[in-house]
Amino acid sequence: MPTADSQERVLSQVEAATEEQIDFTQRLVRLPTVNPPGRHYRDGARLIGDQLQSLGFEVDYLSPDPSEHPSEFPRVNVVGLRQGPPEGTTVHLNGHFDVVPPGDGWTRDPFSGLVENGRLHGRGSADMKGGLAAAIFAAAALLRSGVRLDGSLEVSGTVDEESGGFAGVAWLAEQGRLTSERVDHVIIPEPFGVDRICTGHRGVYWFKVESHGEIGHGSMPFLGVNAIENLGPVLEAFRTRLQPKLAERRTAMPVVPPEARRATLNINAILGGQAGMEPQTPCVADHCEVIFDRRFLPEEGFENTREEIESLLRQVEEEGPQRRYTLTDLMVVHPVQAPPDSALTRALQNAILEVVETPATLVASPGTYDQKHVTRIGGIESCVAYGPGELELAHQPDESCSVDDLVTSTKVMALALLELVGGD
Repeated sequence: MPTADSQERVLSQVEAATEEQIDFTQRLVRLPTVNPPGRHYRDGARLIGDQLQSLGFEVDYLSPDPSEHPSEFPRVNVVGLRQGPPEGTTVHLNGHFDVVPPGDGWTRDPFSGLVENGRLHGRGSADMKGGLAAAIFAAAALLRSGVRLDGSLEVSGTVDEESGGFAGVAWLAEQGRLTSERVDHVIIPEPFGVDRICTGHRGVYWFKVESHGEIGHGSMPFLGVNAIENLGPVLEAFRTRLQPKLAERRTAMPVVPPEARRATLNINAILGGQAGMEPQTPCVADHCEVIFDRRFLPEEGFENTREEIESLLRQVEEEGPQRRYTLTDLMVVHPVQAPPDSALTRALQNAILEVVETPATLVASPGTYDQKHVTRIGGIESCVAYGPGELELAHQPDESCSVDDLVTSTKVMALALLELVGGD
């Protein structure tokens, strides 16, 4: 265990760098790294890389095949390594620096980075540029304290998490840069709050249901088959037959908020007939499709989840004439959960008790984040999310993060790093 002296040295370095950390976070927030389409990724990676380089990290800029992405929006990830003894533990701190579009409803510039009334404002302040900055400055505090490193520190800033993470963390894992052969523990500073450790998330099944009809003249709809009308019974069956079943299913995972411990289904989008076309013509809609977002529980499993959808679609087809549907899988993410008694979780629990002076709460996420790629592709079981910010403010207008929470989470991560890779 770290000595009281080494802990005090590390914490004093966090305090001393507070203004520097807030300034860096503001500069991150002011970069509109909006995804989609993926703007200013190169600038974001360079900003993070320069900071890591100033701390003595060996920095690499890593990009997937540019042919897979629009040339005007290159995907650029940055990874910094501070190498310790090869036989020591390696801890990787990963944060995404892409943000969702700001949307409407803001009362201030969404990319201002303004600090007001003890909060830092702007898109990404909570999700998760504040957390990424906290991770970087936690590593900085350890290095600046003069504590000997008995292990290695790695910090990455990655892209496209908001659209699945496939050009970011998933690609790094596929390339062998973020795998169990190189890394022992991963902390992802998503906004779960200063006293909560997120150990995993529910599963995701995105799917499309297509309703097939027959085109006809709009003045004689009886000569066609309206695909939009035939989609109605599907929506009604999902609402009256499936949703009540899902509401009764609860997971043992400590998902927050409590309502998200249930299995859920959300209608994401509907497109049918001549939607969006100008001018309209008098036709019976021969095609309609709807996209669903199904969050399934570890206790349900994916195969059972998909079979339940297929079975219900078959029932609806058989209950009415001229109904025909096609089910297409769009994305499947299986649930993940880190071991609750791992050395990483214990180190964060000890640090939270020391800094926040309250026992840590273990939670699970209602949505997915890059832990899915770290564990499923990289094979790293010891991966959790811990970072500043309020989950409920993510993707919202007037997103902000408490400055006190930024500093507190930095202290927690710094002490956890001290326990995992620090020496005397």
